[in-house]
Amino acid sequence: MKHLIVNADDFGASRGINRGIIEAHRRGILTSTSLMVLTPFSTDAAKLAKTEPRLSVGWHADLPEALQDSPKRAGEELERQFSRFMELMGVRPTHLDSHHNVHRKPQLLPVFLETAAAQGLPLREHSPVRYFPNFYGQWGGESHPERGRPLCLNCRRPTVSNRTGR
Repeated sequence: MKHLIVNADDFGASRGINRGIIEAHRRGILTSTSLMVLTPFSTDAAKLAKTEPRLSVGWHADLPEALQDSPKRAGEELERQFSRFMELMGVRPTHLDSHHNVHRKPQLLPVFLETAAAQGLPLREHSPVRYFPNFYGQWGGESHPERGRPLCLNCRRPTVSNRTGR
């Protein structure tokens, strides 16, 4: 059996994002979110998540740029953020990913892989779950592709989007 996980990052970034994520989950499209743990709205997000027992909540690690050149300091920060997640949620995260996908940086990937392994967490793009990052958002009347063109799920080749003319 196949399952579709629809994940929204940045849970905890603002009250509006928190409300939007919960509304999307309640309406049935969103199955998972990734919680930022060091924002002013993290506590609010955690409280909202606890009202939705079917919502999977992962950890959205947010590494300050100043730490991104030091794997040792980045690892220490990840430990601190994991503890904060546990404090906020009281349960382990369902997965690990990172703000702005900094886990993809060659100097940080080993730190993220080590952290994920130590905590028994799947890391986005490094687990058996197939990840499709392509997304077309719209704001300001314009389409904004996150990355490249959408993939044909069956043929794994770029497709043409009718919405954007690409």
